[in-house]
Amino acid sequence: MKKTLTLCFVLIFAQFVWATETAGRDTDQHRRDILQFGTETEIAGLIQTLRSENDTSFDAQLIEVADNTRNRNILTGIINFFGEDERPGLEARAIRAVRERDYEANETIIAAVNYLGWLNVAKSIDTLKELILSRENQFLNNAIRALGRAAKGQHESGQAEETAWFLLDYFNDRHPSDENQREIIVAMGETRSRVIVPFLVDMIRNEEERFILRMAALEAVSRIEDPYALDAVVEAVSSSDPSIRSTAIAALGPFSGAAAERAILDGFRDSYFRSRQGAAHAAGQRRMESAVPFLRFRAQNDDVAAVRDASIRALGAINNSEAMAVLDSLFSERRNSDGVRVLAADMLLRNDADTYSTRVVVEMDYANSRRQTALYNGFIRILTTAKSDSLESLARRFITTGGVIESSLAMELIVNNEFRHLADDVRAFLDERRGGAGLARRARLTLERLGLALDVEADA
Repeated sequence: MKKTLTLCFVLIFAQFVWATETAGRDTDQHRRDILQFGTETEIAGLIQTLRSENDTSFDAQLIEVADNTRNRNILTGIINFFGEDERPGLEARAIRAVRERDYEANETIIAAVNYLGWLNVAKSIDTLKELILSRENQFLNNAIRALGRAAKGQHESGQAEETAWFLLDYFNDRHPSDENQREIIVAMGETRSRVIVPFLVDMIRNEEERFILRMAALEAVSRIEDPYALDAVVEAVSSSDPSIRSTAIAALGPFSGAAAERAILDGFRDSYFRSRQGAAHAAGQRRMESAVPFLRFRAQNDDVAAVRDASIRALGAINNSEAMAVLDSLFSERRNSDGVRVLAADMLLRNDADTYSTRVVVEMDYANSRRQTALYNGFIRILTTAKSDSLESLARRFITTGGVIESSLAMELIVNNEFRHLADDVRAFLDERRGGAGLARRARLTLERLGLALDVEADA
């Protein structure tokens, strides 16, 4: 009798594994069929699904489709998808689209240009220069921006410096529009080339120049981080124009020295909220411990939410004992707003998840018991990105007793923390009857990302 029961169990389990693997293969095959035979609408829908699932398993097929299709909507959609996620693989196709632009739709060319910039494709520099010199205005703005990014950091080959000079010559000799002038200055900063700093400093100091260009120049020298520009940036902090003033304060982040530090601290007293926000950003960027008392006051009292948020993030970046104590108090005080508490908890988890994950779980459960849905969801969201062994019990609880949302988030916890011993709990969701097709797919992806098989015996 026992042998018969054992045999029945083995047969049932084998049938379950076969069914789930077959369902998974059917889903994957259907997606491959869409890529091979589908319409632009079907492919667009698939791309949205792959984006939501963070699924990269079809990248090779998508690249093949992009290499061979002439359908403008399909090609544009794939390039945008890869570009927004900064996925490599379409560099050659994007360059070809720009070079053969007479045969491509405008939206495809713009998507290709943006892709080359997003991925800092140095091989595209000459192609982008040619496009800029063609004076095809519909692409000029995007091409200038992409050129700066493509040349970013290419100092060893000299391409960063060559590109910076090219942009300067274009600015001075080609009479670009006001909008394109700003893009050129931004692109100069993207190159990270110091050869352009004297030009940018002169623009910062020129009070007759349009404020939008002076702001762009301030942001550019901040990216380049050349000490030569420090005096000009500090001078701009005293500007009567609040936009110039706030941009200068924010630009001080990468610069060292007592003058920069004093200017940042003064920024916290500025009545213009963007100056206070810029001061918080700069203080966090340089991990400025002397700013902690100012940040504490702004996080607790500022009447602008953006300043409070920037101050909390800066405290998280500074990450010393004083800053962590402030974050702890902001998180612990239940009278604080949901946004303040969640953001403070996020910073605490980023810096010390082992200490704070349990406390965040306690507050999450308390919020749930009080039906504080927004606060509950906020705590869940930040917990799923945290990394700590203490989160194992939460992952187990969510995946065994939670609903669809909790189970999905549990799988994120399991992947982020590599809780491989919970693989059997994940495998249970391969049966679509447990949580539906969406969770079944997520379970498959979770196991794949952990390098585990769908079949227990195969995994063993």
